[in-house]
Amino acid sequence: MTTERVNPPELSPPTGFSHAVVATGSRLVFLAGQTALDADGKIVGDTLSEQFARALTNLLTALKAAGGTPTDLARVTVYVTDVPAYRAHAAELGRVWRDSAGRDYPAMAVIGVVRLWDEKALVEVDGFAVLDP
Repeated sequence: MTTERVNPPELSPPTGFSHAVVATGSRLVFLAGQTALDADGKIVGDTLSEQFARALTNLLTALKAAGGTPTDLARVTVYVTDVPAYRAHAAELGRVWRDSAGRDYPAMAVIGVVRLWDEKALVEVDGFAVLDP
């Protein structure tokens, strides 16, 4: 797969995301929303950062099982139950992202929600990737 990150100078400089991603490949991988569930189906982590790290790990595990890598991610959506907390911890969450997925950012959005499926979940991450055959 090839990707081109597009960040027009007319838009504010992106921090931790790309404004657009042009992905060329032939396999689409749609990644289900992942929370901080462990292998037993229990939420792990008490803080947003801990839960984000686990949710991202779970997303990347599913992507790897489908044959992809973090650079294949074209789009990621982050759902949080507390947007002000996300903003307050943005630098730490950015470090978690870079440590797990690198610096090739997909197109991203952060969306505030009232709650997630599991009441203990603070964050959920989903997305899609484009892979070569």
